[in-house]
Amino acid sequence: MVADYSLYGGAETIKRSARRTTVITPTAQDDGKAHIAPPMDPNDFLWMQNEEPHRSRRAAIMKAHPEVRRLMGYTPATKWVVLLVVSLQVALAVYLRDSHPFSAKYLAIAYIIGGTANHNLFLAIHEITHNLAFKSIWANKSLAIFANLPIGIPYSAAFKGYHMEHHRYLGEDGIDTDLPCRLELILLNNVFGKVFFATFQILFYALRPTFVRAQTFTKWHFINIAVQLVFNYILITLTGWKPWIYLIESSFFAGSLHPLAGHFIAEHYLWDGLPQETYSYYGWLNIFAYNVGYHNEHHDFPSVAWTRLPELKQLAPEFYDTIPSHPSWPMITVNFIRDKEVGIFARAKRVAKERKYTAAPRWEDQVSVDTTGKLE
Repeated sequence: MVADYSLYGGAETIKRSARRTTVITPTAQDDGKAHIAPPMDPNDFLWMQNEEPHRSRRAAIMKAHPEVRRLMGYTPATKWVVLLVVSLQVALAVYLRDSHPFSAKYLAIAYIIGGTANHNLFLAIHEITHNLAFKSIWANKSLAIFANLPIGIPYSAAFKGYHMEHHRYLGEDGIDTDLPCRLELILLNNVFGKVFFATFQILFYALRPTFVRAQTFTKWHFINIAVQLVFNYILITLTGWKPWIYLIESSFFAGSLHPLAGHFIAEHYLWDGLPQETYSYYGWLNIFAYNVGYHNEHHDFPSVAWTRLPELKQLAPEFYDTIPSHPSWPMITVNFIRDKEVGIFARAKRVAKERKYTAAPRWEDQVSVDTTGKLE
C-alpha cells in the first residue's frame, strides 16, 4: 500500500514525537475595534516564553470537531492549476521575445500578469511542499520542480527544507529562517528601510536562509538546479534573452510592491500591539494565492489542502472567527511602511530549544496525526 504523505502536511517519514486588524465575531476580550495593547518596543523583537499556538489549537479543534480528519489529504486540482499557469507564463515569455525589457508593454505585462502568475507559482510550490498535490513524494517534488520553471531561479528543493522547519520550529531564533535577523532590525527599522525591505522582499526570503542556516544538499537540490538550467538554456537558445528576462522580472514583481506580496508581511508580523504570531486574510485575492490567506488554518492543519481551507474555517468558527485577521493584503504593505508601531521589530521570537537539529530533518512538520487521524 502506498502511503499518502499529504496526510502528514509535508513529512516524508512517520516519527511519533489605530487598529489594522479586525475580528469577524467580536468577543468580550476583543471587539475588533479597540487598540487593546500598547505599542511594541521598536528596539527588539518580541521574545515569547510560551509554546507556539498552533499545536494546542489543533488538538482543541480535533477534540471538538473530530470530523476535521476528512479534510486532510491532497487535492488533484493543484496539478492542473500549475500546468495552466506554467503554460501561460511560457507563452507570454515567448510572445515578448521582440519587445524591449523596459518598454511600457513589457513592464505592464510582467507586473500585472507575470507578477500575479509567478506569485501563484510561489504558492503552488508552498502547497506542493506539504505533499498536497499527489500521494507520493517523488510526484510532489517533481511537480514543484516543474512549477519552478517560469520563476527562472531554482529554489523549490531548498524551500521545502526551510519551510518545514518554519512549521516545526515557528519563531525559534536561528532555526526559523522566516524571521528577520538582528542586522535587518538595525539597518531597516525606519521608513526608508521598510520601503527597501518591501520592495526587495523576494531577495530577503531567498538570501536570508543561506546566511542563517545552511542546508545539506540532496539529490533533489541537484535535480532542481539541473532541470532549471536546462530549461533556461533551451528558452534562451530558441528565443533569446528577453523571454528569460521577462520571467525574472515577473518573479521580482511577484515578491515586491505587488498586491499579493502583502501576504508575506500579513502572515506572521505582529499588529496592534498584540502578541499574536499568525494572521489570516479571507479576501478575494486568495483566488490567486492557493488560499494562503487562511494562514492560521494552514498552520493548525498543514495536511489540509488549499481547496478545503475555507471548509476548515467554516467547520470551527468558534476558533477562527474570534481571532484578529487582516481585511486587506495591499493595505498591509502601506501600513507596514507608514506605521511607527510596526516594523522589522514586529516579529515574535523564541530562544531555540536545546535539541539536536539536522540541516534537513526527515520529520518535516508539526503535524500530529497518523493515517488514521489519531492525535499523537
